[in-house]
Formats: sequence, structure tokens, C-alpha cells
Amino acid sequence: MAASVTLGSQQTQQPSSQASQTPPAPSIRVGVDLVSLNVTVTDSSAHYVTDLQDENFSVFEDGVKQDVTLFSRTNLPIALAILLDTSASMETKLAVAQEAAVGFAKRLRKQDLAEVVSFDSRVIVLQGFTNGAAELEQAIRKTSPGGSTSLNNAVYIALKDLKKVVAKSADEVRRQAIVVLSDGEDTSSLLPFEEVRDLAKRSETAIYTIGLKVDEGASSARGFKEAEFVMRQFAQETGGRAFFPTQIAELTNIYGQISDELSSQYTVGYTSRNPRRDGAWRRVVVRVDRPNTIARTKLGYFAPVAPRQTP
Repeated sequence: MAASVTLGSQQTQQPSSQASQTPPAPSIRVGVDLVSLNVTVTDSSAHYVTDLQDENFSVFEDGVKQDVTLFSRTNLPIALAILLDTSASMETKLAVAQEAAVGFAKRLRKQDLAEVVSFDSRVIVLQGFTNGAAELEQAIRKTSPGGSTSLNNAVYIALKDLKKVVAKSADEVRRQAIVVLSDGEDTSSLLPFEEVRDLAKRSETAIYTIGLKVDEGASSARGFKEAEFVMRQFAQETGGRAFFPTQIAELTNIYGQISDELSSQYTVGYTSRNPRRDGAWRRVVVRVDRPNTIARTKLGYFAPVAPRQTP
């Protein structure tokens, strides 16, 4: 198997409050500080563009054009965390959400890995990373509603879990993604949003968020606006997408769009022209020269830091 994972089934987890104390890390490093980006390109009709070459891409870091030294259209294996909100407000929606998530899991290939995480007042890893469709389906169907919502805790734990999926060779390098479905604001997480967002920005993980809009009065609408902000931020910062369906029946199509996107991405890499190893945030922009297309990737990364000198 292509991963080293130490998760147990049905393991209730609580995050540490020290999430942001980990030192900043660069993107994938291969000998030198190579910044590796997963890039999605769409046309004006929102169709994925998959026939571009390396010369079609321009990469800018803090406004300075970089030399693209790594380019691939290879459909890499995926390591994926499927997060399902099982709070009490999901009671009437959970059965349809389960079916959509099961359909999504069945689209994974044998070389892909996925875990299933439910979250309400607690966060539970119902199934650790596996490529077994039957195990994933069984875990998804185990979910049951109750309790409040701890979205930040769930994203934090999924990010930590994905960090344990270690490639033992170049053939085992995986794109990493989190797909999280929720219908309301976070009401019970131990960790603040800013801390989890910082961890996400330091990761190589794209976060796809699905916010189910519900019309249950003014109080609920205010709460959902907060949830919408959080979900948009997670997606934008990491190069994912945020979806806000108004009908539960839209879920199957949305999961299908996410699956298609993960199999339509480019890998674009460069060695930064900035030699400073100061741990600072560096903003990244990717452009393509084909008219009426848009390239999307994470907004940036934290520079590496110089090792401490031992006396």
C-alpha cells in the first residue's frame, strides 16, 4: 500500500490547541525548494481544459515571474478525506447526503485512498484510509444525526490525517483533498477558524466545501452566512471550490464535479527566485495564455526557514 497510516476505525479524536505552533514548511521539496502547484483550468463554460502544455503557463510569486521547471498532466493518485456533518440539523437530509457520498466514493480508482470522517459535537474517523469501496460505503452508511457542529475540528483532524499518508517513492506521490459537507455554522469546535485556516495554508491539501443552504428563519440565515464565509475561505486559500446548493438533490452532481476536477488537474512546479528562507507568506498567481480560460490554484505558500545553527 502506498501510505503509512496509523488511524483506527471509529476513533474519536480531539485536536490540540497548538495547531499553529508547527514551523512553516514549503511546498513539495525535491532536493531544492521546489514549489509544486495543483492547477485547475476551466473555460468560459466552466468545462475543464486538459490539453495545455507547459509553455501555456506563467507563474508569478509576489509579482515576479518564475521559470516553470516541473509540468505534468498525469492523473496522479488521490488521498481524500470525506467529511460529513452529522449534527441534528442534518436529520432530514442525511439519507440523501449518504447516497451522494457513496456514489462519490465509488468513483475512486484502485490506486486512490480515502477516509470517512463524521462530525457533530465530536469528530469520529469511521474508516481510516483505504481503497476499498465496500469499507467506505459501510462507513458512510454508519453516520447518524445528533449534536452540534464542529467543522473546524473536523478539518483540522483531516489535515493531520492526510499528513500521515507518506509517499515511499515517486510513484506513490498523491494529490491530497478534503471534501466537506455541512449545513450550518460551527457551534462547538475547540479550535478557532483562523488557526485551522493557517494549518490548511501550510498543507498541500485542496479543500472542497459543500454548504447546504436551508431556509429556517432569520437566526439560521445569519448563522449560515458565517458558515459560508468559512467555507469560501477554506476553498479559496487552498485551491479548492465552494458549493452552496439550495436543494439536497444537487449533491450527486456536485460530488461528480469534484471527482471530475481532481482527475483534470495539472502539476506545475518552479524553484523560487526568492532565496530568502524567512518563513514569510508568498502569494502565487498562475495564468494561462489561452483566451477565455481561468487557472485556479492555492493562493500561496509559506517560505522555508533556515535551519538553526548549532553552537
